[in-house]
Amino acid sequence: MEDLKLVALDQDDIEVVSAHVQDALVRVGDIFWQPREHRFVMALNRFDWMNAGDSKDFQTKDFQTKDFQTKDFQTKDFQTKDFQTKDLQAPDYRRCRTALRFERVLSCKCRDLSQADKNARLNLLAVEFAAGEAPAGTVLLTFSGGGVIRLEVECLEAELVDLGEVFAAALCPDHFGAEPKTA
Repeated sequence: MEDLKLVALDQDDIEVVSAHVQDALVRVGDIFWQPREHRFVMALNRFDWMNAGDSKDFQTKDFQTKDFQTKDFQTKDFQTKDFQTKDLQAPDYRRCRTALRFERVLSCKCRDLSQADKNARLNLLAVEFAAGEAPAGTVLLTFSGGGVIRLEVECLEAELVDLGEVFAAALCPDHFGAEPKTA
């Protein structure tokens, strides 16, 4: 996993950042609003979607095609010389400790997020920027369960930086099933 370092200065940039932090796990105690410095910083455990995409393709491509029917499945299909179950490997899901920083922040407001339990875990779904009176605007950090952090900014100036610590994730986040575990 290569260390990621991205800067977001416009709408297109923040969409790239959002894609990389989708399903990041955030501890409430790792969210910092620094009003004197006009800075908002959040440490998170970013899911490695780049690597997971390869793993998901491997897992599903032979088993979920429209031609595959469970009733046609035979054990012999796994015994051919071209395909054997012993050749399958578990997917390599990973998370990386990452910092997301916003500069030139004028205000920070939270909705439906409790700050009481600093060990509570949040699942970051998206980061969006809505332009206001140029170059100002609003950054929305949306979490599962309906929680939102709203940042009023002079202009969009964000940075996403991997901090180096990479660790295994037990599961790949699943948007069609249950909420992701805190892996």
